[in-house]
Amino acid sequence: MSRKGNVIYCNNCGGRICTEEQKMKASFLTISKEWGYFSNRKDGTVHSMDICEACYDLLVESFAIPPVTEEITEYL
Repeated sequence: MSRKGNVIYCNNCGGRICTEEQKMKASFLTISKEWGYFSNRKDGTVHSMDICEACYDLLVESFAIPPVTEEITEYL
C-alpha cells in the first residue's frame, strides 16, 4: 500500500487517490497477498497495494482472460 500520512496513493501511477477519511467514497482496488511456501522467493512476505480506477482499467485491458463481472443491485 502506498499511504503517506492519511493520504492513499496509487502504487502504479503514484497519483493521489484520496484521504483515509474519503476512502468510503472513492473507487480504487486494494490488493493484499500473503505468500506461503512454493512461491518464487516471496515465502513469508505480504504484498499490499492500492490501484486507482484508471490504472485498474488499463491493467484489465491487458489481460488475456478478462475478470468475471456481475451486476449488483444493492451497494454497501
